[in-house]
Amino acid sequence: MGRISAAAAFSCVDSQVCVLSGLNQSHLSNLAKNPFKIFLLYINAYFKITFINFLPLFLMEVLEDPCSLRASRMGGSALCLPWITSWAGLDGAAPAVGGSGVAGSTNHPGERRERGVRASPCDCTMPLARRTGQIPESTWIFSFREMTEPWKGAVGCLGVAIFFAMTIGIISWQALEQSPEEWVLRGRAGGMLWERRRGALLLRALPAGRTVAVITVGGVPAAEPPPPRDHCWHDGGQFCYAWEEDAELRLSLEPPPAPGTECYGVRWTPLRPDVTLKNCFSMVNVSWYGGASVRAQRWPLNGAESHAQPFVSGDFGKNPAGYGPVLERYFLGSTGVTVTVASDVPLFLSLESNSHFCLGTPAGTAVPLRYLLCVSPDVAAAHRHVGSQLARQARALPDTTLLGSPIWWYYGPEGSAAKIKRGLRSLAKRLKRHHLQEGVLALRERGTTVLAAADHMPSERRKRHNSTHAWDPSLIKPLQLSITLSPYTSIASPLFLRSLRDGEVASYWLSLQPQSGGCSVPLLTTWKGRLCARLNVTSEVALSWYLARAQRLRQALGATYMVFEGAEGNAFLEQAVPPPTELVGDRYTEALAAALATLGNTTVISAGAGSSHLPLFVQMSLLRSDWSHAGLKGVIPSVLHYSLLGYNFFIPDAVGGSLASDTPGDPELYVRWLQIVTFLPVMAFSTPPWLCCDAWVVNLTQQCIQRHRDFVVPLLIKYSEEWLRLGYPIFRPAWWLSPTDPTAFIIEDEFLIGDEVLVAPITEKGQTWRDIYLPGEGHLWMDTNTARVFDGGTVLRNYSVSPAEVPVFVKTS
Repeated sequence: MGRISAAAAFSCVDSQVCVLSGLNQSHLSNLAKNPFKIFLLYINAYFKITFINFLPLFLMEVLEDPCSLRASRMGGSALCLPWITSWAGLDGAAPAVGGSGVAGSTNHPGERRERGVRASPCDCTMPLARRTGQIPESTWIFSFREMTEPWKGAVGCLGVAIFFAMTIGIISWQALEQSPEEWVLRGRAGGMLWERRRGALLLRALPAGRTVAVITVGGVPAAEPPPPRDHCWHDGGQFCYAWEEDAELRLSLEPPPAPGTECYGVRWTPLRPDVTLKNCFSMVNVSWYGGASVRAQRWPLNGAESHAQPFVSGDFGKNPAGYGPVLERYFLGSTGVTVTVASDVPLFLSLESNSHFCLGTPAGTAVPLRYLLCVSPDVAAAHRHVGSQLARQARALPDTTLLGSPIWWYYGPEGSAAKIKRGLRSLAKRLKRHHLQEGVLALRERGTTVLAAADHMPSERRKRHNSTHAWDPSLIKPLQLSITLSPYTSIASPLFLRSLRDGEVASYWLSLQPQSGGCSVPLLTTWKGRLCARLNVTSEVALSWYLARAQRLRQALGATYMVFEGAEGNAFLEQAVPPPTELVGDRYTEALAAALATLGNTTVISAGAGSSHLPLFVQMSLLRSDWSHAGLKGVIPSVLHYSLLGYNFFIPDAVGGSLASDTPGDPELYVRWLQIVTFLPVMAFSTPPWLCCDAWVVNLTQQCIQRHRDFVVPLLIKYSEEWLRLGYPIFRPAWWLSPTDPTAFIIEDEFLIGDEVLVAPITEKGQTWRDIYLPGEGHLWMDTNTARVFDGGTVLRNYSVSPAEVPVFVKTS
C-alpha cells in the first residue's frame, strides 16, 4: 500500500473509514502527523468492511441458507449477500467495484429479467450499480464452497481474530498515544482545555502556553473522556457539554475589564438535586490570595486549612474554625489568574493546606455554580484589572482625623456608671502625665450600656442616685470618646419584652416565619454569653428606630466615634435554618453596613463583605498575646488580606493582643507589636505601656505615636487618593513591585505602603536579625536607620536589627 497523505486523513471525516473507526474531527490533526497510523486506520477499516460482508456469507454457506442456495442456482451466488450487507452496513452507499463508481450507472427491471433473475419471496438481491453481466466471476467463493467444514471454520475464525486484533490495536492507540489534553474554548490571550487523566479544566495563557490554573472537577464523572462534541458549536465564543443526567458545563468568552486581560465565564448546572458540584483550584506552583480571613491568617492562603463550610463572614469567638469577619468572593493567583464568584451563588469553600481550595454548592439545591476566570500577564496586573474594581461603586473616605489619633480602650471596672466615670477620668489623667493626651478613649459594649442606662434615668432618680457624678465629656478633653453598640438585645431587656408584648417581634428582630398561619417566632442566638435577638435589617421600621437610637446615644454621651460590633455572620445558618432570600450569604452584613454609613464617616464596623466602598473603618479581629499566626505573626498577613480586598481603613487589634495567652505580659512581644502598628492606619492600645513594661517602653510609645503622625499619616492620605481613583490597595505585598519573582509570592512578614516605603519588622521571639527582601529590580532602597542604599530585587541576609528598631526602607529611585 502506498503512502497515505495528510489530506487523505482529513478528507475521511464523512467516509466509511472514519465512521467505522469511531473517529471525529478532533482526532485528525494527530493522524496527519503519522502516516503509519493512517495505514493502521485503513487496515482496520478494511477488515471491518470485509468482516461485515464476509460473515453473513460464511454463515449461510455453512448453514446452507435457502436464500443462498436459491441465489446460487440463479447464477448470482457470489454476489447476493455480500453486496446486500455492504449496502446495509454503509448506509446505502454502494461500494465501487473494479474501479468504477456509482455515478452514471443504471439498473432497470427489464435488464434483470433478461438474465433470468426473477423476484421471489426469498430474493435478497438489490439494484446493482452496473449490469450483472459485467461483474467477473468470483472463483475464490466457489473454492471456499468446495472446502470441508473444518477448513471453513478455521478461515472464519482467522478473520474474526484479525478483526478483533486490529480493533483492539486502534482503541489502544486512541487511549494511550492520543494527546491527554483537548482545547475546548480559545481566545486571544489564552484558552480552556480539558485534561483527560484528572478530569480537569486547564486555563492556559498564550502565546507562551503556560498553565495558569488547574481546576479539578467534582460531582460529575471526571474520569470520562473529554467532551467529544460542542453543543454550542454554532457560537465561537462558547463551549457547552452535558454529562448525561449529572451536570452541564458552559464556558463563554466574556468582555475583558482591561487590555491584556481575558475573561471566561464558567457555569456548572446540576441536572439532578442530589448532584453536588465542586471545583478545586490547585495550589501546586500557584500562590493564592484573597477569599476569606481565617483564625491564624496566612499569606498566601496556601498554608491555611479549613473544612468545607458556607462562605459567610463569622465571629471567631463563636466559631474559631469558621471564616473571619472580612471576606470577598475574589481569589487571586500568583500566575496572573483571578476567580470571582457570582454574588447570588450559595457558596461553600474549603481549604486544604498546600494542595487546593475548592468552591462548591450545597447539596440538594440544584443551584448552578458560576464564576468568572480572568488571566492577565502577571499577578499585579491581574489585581489592578480585576480585583481593584470589586466594589463597582463610587468609593468614599472615612474620617481621616482618626488616623493620627491613637485609641485607648478602657480597661477599668464596669460594674456601675460611677465606676466607669471615675475610671475614664483616671485614665485620661495618666495619659496626660505621660504626654499621650491626644487620642480617643473607647468604651466597649458593656461600659456603653451601663453608662447609657444611667444617662437615661428619670431626672429625679438620677439626682438621688448620683447627683455629683454626672457624665461630662469635657472632663477627658482633649481626648475624645468612642462608644460601642451591637445589633443584639437580650431577651430579658425591656426593649425585647415590649416588642413581644406588642406583637412586633418580626418588625424589629429576625424571626422564623410560620409554615401556615400563626405568629412569627424570634430567631434567638447567643451574643457574649447571653441569649439574644438580632436586629431585622430588612425592616425599614427597625433600621430607622435603631439608627435614631444610636444618634441619641451619641449626643447624650458626647461621643465622637461609634463602634458597631456583631455585624458579621448569618444567624439563620448558625441555627441550620435556610435564610430568606433577602438574607442569603452576607446580605445581612451588607445591609447593616449600608445603613450605618448614613451615620457619618466616624463609624467603625466589625465586618466587611461587599462594603469596601463605604466610608467606614473596619475593626480587625482580636488576636492572641503570643508569637503565633493567631497572634503577632498574623498581623501582617491580615493587613495584606484586608487591603487586597479593598478594606484599607482598618483598626488593628490592640498592641500586645487582646486574648490571653500562656505567657502574659511579654515586654518583647509588646515592643515588636508596637513597631508594626506604628505603620498601620490607627494605633490601638488596651494595655497602657506603663502597666506592662519599663519606662523606656513608655518613651518608645511616645516616639512611635509621633512617627506615625509625622511620617505614616501623610503617606496614607497620599495613597488614599489613589485608592479613591483607581482602587489600588494602600498596603501592598512585595510582589506588587516584583510580580514575576517567585520569591516575592510567599513573603508574609513585610509590606509596602504605596510604592515607596517598605516595612520589614521582627516577628520571631528573641531575634535581632532577619532576611529582608527588597522588591523592584532596578530600584534603589535606603535604610532609614543607617542611610545605607541597596539594590532592589535582592535579599539582605541576616540583616541586623536592634530591639528598639524596625527596618524601614524608602525607595530613592
